[in-house]
Order: sequence, then structure tokens, then C-alpha cells
Amino acid sequence: MSALQASAQPGFLAPGAVLGVLGGGQLGRMFAQAAQAAGYEVVVLEPQPGAPAAQVTSRVVASAYDDTDGLHAVARQARAVTIEFENVPADALQWLDEHVRLAPHAPAVAVCQDRTREKALFTRLGVGCVPYAVLAGDDDCRAAQARDLFPGILKTARMGYDGKGQLGVREPAALAAAWRELGGVPCVLERRVDLDFELSVVLARGADGHMVHFPPQRNLHRDGILFSSRAGSGVIAHACAEQALRAARAVAEGLQYVGVLCVEFFVTADGALLANEMAPRPHNSGHHTIDSCDVSQFELQWRCLVGAPLPQPRLHSAACMLNLLGDLWFDAAGRQREPDWAALLALPGAHLHLYGKHQPRRGRKMGHLTFTAALPDDAARAARRACELLGLDPA
Repeated sequence: MSALQASAQPGFLAPGAVLGVLGGGQLGRMFAQAAQAAGYEVVVLEPQPGAPAAQVTSRVVASAYDDTDGLHAVARQARAVTIEFENVPADALQWLDEHVRLAPHAPAVAVCQDRTREKALFTRLGVGCVPYAVLAGDDDCRAAQARDLFPGILKTARMGYDGKGQLGVREPAALAAAWRELGGVPCVLERRVDLDFELSVVLARGADGHMVHFPPQRNLHRDGILFSSRAGSGVIAHACAEQALRAARAVAEGLQYVGVLCVEFFVTADGALLANEMAPRPHNSGHHTIDSCDVSQFELQWRCLVGAPLPQPRLHSAACMLNLLGDLWFDAAGRQREPDWAALLALPGAHLHLYGKHQPRRGRKMGHLTFTAALPDDAARAARRACELLGLDPA
């Protein structure tokens, strides 16, 4: 048995072991910090020098995600490997799955990488989702034009995130042009629904099938990017939260998932719960768990990876999280400036998390700001005041 094969055998990996993460962004950074706090070492595979995760560990493999030498270098060092974003090349994940402990497994990530497979999974499991059509060619466009899917949103089946790879389509006659504008690649056309609000469920499932979860959080998006997330008693009606938890658990079970998984949902004006999409990793909407829970989503990530017990997280504080985008680093005239951190940190329950990105750009996630309090209204009140200081519309 080779060293690589031996490393893939089941069993608990004690602190001191080296864990690998594919991706050097903020999710990799927060995973590394959580694992290091428990005594693990972390190796990061990341092609960009000075990436957020690379700043917090001395073990960095600077290569493309599908580079054979880079993958071998990670597998030689790490006893187990996870991912910080879902668009890692499938071949790279498959190779790692065969040579080192990988969580989540390659087949589960492959489903999350493709909206058509994702929606097929929701349908197979009886989890409601938005009416949709799959477009892979001209015939599919013509067939979709005859369906009740307008006005709709056309999304690329792969590689879309934070509003990228999406176009609104108001009427059937505009569909073919929109599809060509997105490159004529496989797409999903979704009918627009009358939304009340959006929510997400972040859960963790171990290799033994044991699952734990955080309370669902209520989310607000702007321009396809998460603006804020709120968690706490009464933020989401109990019946709706329980329905979302059951659906998310069914998805994790259906995938035989191992690791942290986020499932995002729409709640329509008439109260229907519809699955939107999922992410095979910790999620932006769960960042508040670092400050509001006794176990964060990133601690659950390393626990799943090393085979540690999964405790049911306890939300000890209500929370409201705000994303900090690069826009905040520019004034009305376009001049770069620094936000007034001192004023923000003077607000009650403020927790600032910056990701080590030195070049702000509009729409780029630079950090997040979480407010915790005994009551959801108090956390939301502090977040609204922060919005005033930052020049953001809190609504």
C-alpha cells in the first residue's frame, strides 16, 4: 500500500496532522484559521501569490488547480483535503479522491458544479425548485419559448456565481439572443418568482452519516451578491425554518455528502419554499457563525475532514452580517479611501473580519462585519447604523 493510499484510510486524524485546501480565497483563509486553532497544519493550493489563505500559513503550493505536480505536492503533505470553492476542475478532484481523503467527495461536488444536475437532484428528491428548462442548443431554445417561463432568468449551467453568468429574459423572443450572449453554452432558464425573502441552511454531515445544522438565516441579495444575513429567534417563522431544514437534510443525504453544505432557498409571496442552489463548502451567509455560535461553520468543516465528532451548534447570540464590498473603499468622486473602522467598531456587538485583499475593486468581497446581540432587533439596529456610516441603503 502506497503512502498516498494509506492516507485515505478511515479514522480520526489527530491535531498535528496536515490538512489541505484547494483555493486561497477568504473561505480557505477562515478554514485555515479554524483548523490551526485546533492544532492542525494547513497547506494551501493556490495559483495567485499573496492570496488571503496563503497569508496565514507557511505551507503554500503555488500552482494551478489542475496541475499534476501541484496536486502531488498537496497529496504528499496533507492527510486530508477539502475545497474552498466548487469550480475546481473535476479531473483534479477525481484524482485527489482516489489518492487522499477528500471531503466533500468528487461526485457530490460535480453535482454542485452543474445547475442542470443540481435541479435534477432536487426533482428526484422531491425538493421543490423554480420551474425551469435546460438549454443546450437551438431546439431547446425553441421548446423553452413555448413554456410558461417568462419573465425569466437565464443562467449558465456552470461557473456562475455572485450574479455572474446570468441575464434577465423578459419575453420568449429575447431568449435566443440572451443564450448567444452567454456564449451558447449549456444554460438553465428559470421563471422569475414573486419573492417574499430568501434563506439558506448551512449543515454538516460526517462520513458516518451524522448531521448537524445551524438555524436557517434570512438573506438579502443586491445585484446577485449577498448583502446581509440575519439569524436569531423569529427571523424566520418556525414552520418555514423546519421545512427548509428537512429539505436541506434530504439533499445532503441524497448526495451521501461529507462536509459542510449550504442550500439556498426562495420563499415566495404565497409561502412556497423553493430550492435555488447549493454550495459544497462553507457559505457567505454562514459567516456570522464565527461570532454568534459556539461552533462555526469552519470548525465543522475541519471536523468533517478529520473524522472528529460533530456537535450540534448552539446559536448563543442573534446576528446580522453585512458584506463589505470594494465599493466602500471609494468616495463619490471615485477616489480611494479607507472606511471609518473606528466608528464602525464603536457600535455595540461589532465584529470586523477583513480578508487581506489589498486591492479593492467594486463588487469584490473585501470582508464582512457581524453584529451580535441578545435580540435580533438589536443586532439589526446596529447593522442599520453601520449602513448609515458606510453610506449604504439598509433596506
